[in-house]
Amino acid sequence: MSQLAHVHQEEMSYARRLRLNRWGLWMFLVSESFMFAGLFAARFYLWGNTRPELDQTLGLVLTSILLVSSFFMNRAEVAISQGHRKEFLRSLLVTFFLGAAFLVGVVGFEWGLFLPEGPHIRPSDGAFGAVLYGMTGMHAFHVLTGLIFILVVWNLGRKGGFSPERYWGVEACAVYWHFVDLVWVFFYPALYLIGEVAKLH
Repeated sequence: MSQLAHVHQEEMSYARRLRLNRWGLWMFLVSESFMFAGLFAARFYLWGNTRPELDQTLGLVLTSILLVSSFFMNRAEVAISQGHRKEFLRSLLVTFFLGAAFLVGVVGFEWGLFLPEGPHIRPSDGAFGAVLYGMTGMHAFHVLTGLIFILVVWNLGRKGGFSPERYWGVEACAVYWHFVDLVWVFFYPALYLIGEVAKLH
């Protein structure tokens, strides 16, 4: 087999694997969507047109941080597709630190781990506690896995593991991160904005 034919076969094989990987990723995200949709439905079933009193400023700040992180994730993907490795690595690190800030905000302040008086709402506070911790906890877990994914991709990129022709790992990481951000776009109003504030006790 000539070298040209070998290169062509390798490109065809890569293109096929890329299609299968994309299908697999989107099927995974569809299955994840059903889980998040169940949590979303549980919120309206259990809370109705009410909600607990949450820190509105914190909710807005967390949402803004996550949306800005998506912007930098997009910059990272565009940069590697154009061969700008330094910009790719820099944007990916910014995304990581913004995602980490979001995670600290949820766990440290919304859950009250960093507050001297402790959490305003506890998991044991009936339907309000169950839904709040269920929704934010599951989302926080996905943010955490996304941060690990980002670090793995950043390390591979630092070692030259991606090129403008082949950067599936970056694409998969970006799609996953945007998905996690999109879930929060729905969770934020459901938790912080919709419904009348109700007393816990």
